Amino acid sequence: MRSRLILAASALAIAGPVYALHPAPLVEAEWLNEQLGSDGLVVLDVRSSIDDGGDHAAFESARIPGSRYSSYTDAGWRETRGNVAGLLSDVADLEALISGLGIANDDTVVVVAGGTGPTDFGSAARIYWTFKVLGHDEVTILNGGFAGWEQQGFEVASGSASAPETADFSGTLQEPLLATTEEVEAARQAGEPLVDARPPGFFTGETQSPATRAPGTIPGSVNLPHDGALVERDGAYYLEPERLNATIDAVGLDRQAPTVAFCNTGHWAASGWFQLSELGGLENVTMYDGSMAEWTQDDARPMQLADGGIVSVGELIN
Repeated sequence: MRSRLILAASALAIAGPVYALHPAPLVEAEWLNEQLGSDGLVVLDVRSSIDDGGDHAAFESARIPGSRYSSYTDAGWRETRGNVAGLLSDVADLEALISGLGIANDDTVVVVAGGTGPTDFGSAARIYWTFKVLGHDEVTILNGGFAGWEQQGFEVASGSASAPETADFSGTLQEPLLATTEEVEAARQAGEPLVDARPPGFFTGETQSPATRAPGTIPGSVNLPHDGALVERDGAYYLEPERLNATIDAVGLDRQAPTVAFCNTGHWAASGWFQLSELGGLENVTMYDGSMAEWTQDDARPMQLADGGIVSVGELIN
């Protein structure tokens, strides 16, 4: 009996890592190449037109062997509610989407964006955050995306890809990762860090997104642009953690303080959240999904401009 228990324990010890690879939040192409073909590993290609990252035709022309495709912009990962675009889709809809991709709760998901630009990286970060907010922790991002994989000379497949068998994925909404407008206002009043992940022009109010009703930022926030730690090497964009941590230190963020990341519509904010929470060592980071698109829906909300102090949304649009 004892020998049977030992054999069973040994089998579990061998089988366990196959279904739970526990990768770091950001992995390199060499790591993925070594893991390809592992049971329970799903390579999810989310390329889209963002930064000319590609589409389904590009996926069929060249892809990581065994990968599955789901367009970041077109598959239903985000939705418009009211006048706010880009919000987290309904949990049931996301469960159906993920199940249809053949992804189960015990799978390890490697998210692959195009690797063609800093905003494209936000696609991978947003999908990563979506899995996390659904309670699925076995997820990682391929640094450099598909462009990096190809540029480094790893194997590329082509041709029509067969549809995966539908799996059974269920999610549980992790509300602590989501910041509501009311929570953002409470954080502002309490002086807790608010991080605007947009490029500087949006932060100062010189540039305005068509998704927002007014220019400017949330008063009291600091600017940590989403693209500051991403660098181009041989045609692919890579996130450099050392550069990121130097920027966090320069901005003076408290790694223990509750922190909210935001942008215009929760895309660049997802990149900011990923960088702060998963690589930057901040212990309690949430993301304002509606971001400035939702904040500016209320005329009474305060806005800060670089040259105009604090005014209300209503004052800026009237």
